[in-house]
Amino acid sequence: MRVALMIEGQEDVTWEDWVALADACERSGIEALFRSDHYLSVMGEGERGALDAWAVINALAARTTTLRLGTMVSPTSFRHPSVLARLAIAADHVSGGRIELGMGTGWSEVEHTASGFPFLSMKERMDVLEEQLEIVHDGYFGDGEAFSFKGEHYELTDLKARPRPVQTPHPPLIMGGAAGPRAARLAARYADEYNTVMPTLDEIRERKANIDAACAKAGREPIPFTVMTAASVGKDHPDATETWINGSVEQVKQRLAELEQAGVSGVYLQMQDHRDIAMVELIGRELA
Repeated sequence: MRVALMIEGQEDVTWEDWVALADACERSGIEALFRSDHYLSVMGEGERGALDAWAVINALAARTTTLRLGTMVSPTSFRHPSVLARLAIAADHVSGGRIELGMGTGWSEVEHTASGFPFLSMKERMDVLEEQLEIVHDGYFGDGEAFSFKGEHYELTDLKARPRPVQTPHPPLIMGGAAGPRAARLAARYADEYNTVMPTLDEIRERKANIDAACAKAGREPIPFTVMTAASVGKDHPDATETWINGSVEQVKQRLAELEQAGVSGVYLQMQDHRDIAMVELIGRELA
């Protein structure tokens, strides 16, 4: 099972913090460091700062050597799909092919209002996501031939995206959500991985079954199904619930075994204290 670190970057994570986290991951053998893509605290802490996700990823890509980096996930409302794709491709080049792109609809209305981004209905946000997925996957991560697209929200004419990504066939494209019918269909068409957040074991089984069925209908093998959840490794967290990965190293290993038996192929451990470097190193030594 892949074990990656997940950091809520909008909760006052400074550049110095990111450097310390990335160095600890590489030093201890953690394969991947992912971050959320928000501009405001999702915990209502208005004084907390948020460095832009893709600016940070590009900067970290230049000063790391083995660590994979990505977003979990980038809201389609924040960036035009051409901008998002080019940021990811730039990071892929800077890193030598260590970038993964997570895409989703966005959900925080207050964040959109504060930053001046339109906050559409859920159906409209899914419409935008579908168009962006096609543009990124087929236009920028595709074969490099001329690509044109005309949808309700975007129009591209004779795009020949250059440079091509470093990774072959392209950087992994991740979708996240609750695996509803439309999301499952889009994942089966465009995604290389599907991620779900803080699920119970029953929800994992149900959502994975939805993704697997959609892949079968599309003529694909099942794509990896992963989980992002709050984590505290080596000590109990007072707020831990049944969906957490929590407790001693042995308890955490048992929990990971349960998730694996339910069909999970990777976990993104959502650190509760991004300055707890000792926990990062423990995760690397004992789990990764």
